[in-house]
Amino acid sequence: MSKNIAYLLPLLLIILPSANAVYNVLKYGAKPDGITDSTKPFLNAWDSACRSVKPAQIYVPRGRYLLKVVVFNGPCRNKIVFTIIGTLVAPLDYQVIGSSPHWILFNEVVEFSLYGGAIDARGAAFWACKTIHKSCPQGARSLKFNSGRNIVISGLKSINSQMAHIVINACNNVMVRRVTLIAPDQSPNTDGIHMEASTGVTITGSSIGTGDDCISIGPGSRNVLIDKVRCGPGHGISIGSLAKTLKEEGVQGVIVKNAVFTGSQNGLRIKSWARASNGFVRGVVYQNIVMNNVKNPIIIDQRYCPSNSGCPNQHSGIKISDVTYQNIRGTSATPLAVNFHCSKTNPCSGIKLLNVKLTYQSRPAQSSCVNAAGTSSGVGVTGGCL
Repeated sequence: MSKNIAYLLPLLLIILPSANAVYNVLKYGAKPDGITDSTKPFLNAWDSACRSVKPAQIYVPRGRYLLKVVVFNGPCRNKIVFTIIGTLVAPLDYQVIGSSPHWILFNEVVEFSLYGGAIDARGAAFWACKTIHKSCPQGARSLKFNSGRNIVISGLKSINSQMAHIVINACNNVMVRRVTLIAPDQSPNTDGIHMEASTGVTITGSSIGTGDDCISIGPGSRNVLIDKVRCGPGHGISIGSLAKTLKEEGVQGVIVKNAVFTGSQNGLRIKSWARASNGFVRGVVYQNIVMNNVKNPIIIDQRYCPSNSGCPNQHSGIKISDVTYQNIRGTSATPLAVNFHCSKTNPCSGIKLLNVKLTYQSRPAQSSCVNAAGTSSGVGVTGGCL
């Protein structure tokens, strides 16, 4: 018995008795051989569960199930638990899902839970295309939740996504717990979890190692809690990029605590384009964080302007305020561990550094502040820029 199956059995003992209607995808014609297209059987099982007058469970037994682009539409008549014991795999031809913005989409689901199992987007050929050619498809996000509420994602393992592993868009009250997200550190744009326009998102007890942000927090994200997450490799936990548009919702009420970063490009990052915007970032707390050989442990970058396109000689309109860094310790892979480069026209304010102790080669690392104001105490980095 594999560790994943053994781990899920206690969950199943809890879930199965509470589900009054069980829909096994095998009974709808799905084949666990990893070769036969099981998209239609999965959709048929979903349609039956979605129409159920009783709480329903969709059950995916052990095996490998080939799925093309699939959309599970809600809202449904009752609660649905989607229990995966096996593995969902994408076609070997990356273009089959790569021409869609998503591979697996749950649209407008309410009172929905996804438990366990694995999804494998087989993204290597797509990454190779992006590295070598310019005429590649846009690439698919492996798992997307759009306009849903009261959602739980638990125990899932996602590997080799073409683009982001999990996207949470315009959702309310989402719990992501004990997920494992894996892609090579050189795989482009393979963010672990991306959220935007969503309220009440909790991510806890998870391990994320990818080629882009472990977690990215986009415009309109509010009341976000990230707890006990391990990040690395990857580009850290990022708020942004922001200021993509002039009229943009702000980011507010973000707590990141008890996180460990290992060998990542960034640790705690806030990033915005150097151009006009009415957006903002405020009410952010970073607490009890460990850095292990991280290149940019703490960074605010409001100069973002890739290829100097669309923003030369501009200043970011994003207003960053009330950001606290408390009990941050560990090692930096570069001499500069704290780097605040804020907007000239919208300086950062209310920045607090409390008991931040970061070293570079066994000596206190350096700090730099440009257009940033705030206070510091118990800080073990040189420069003292606040």
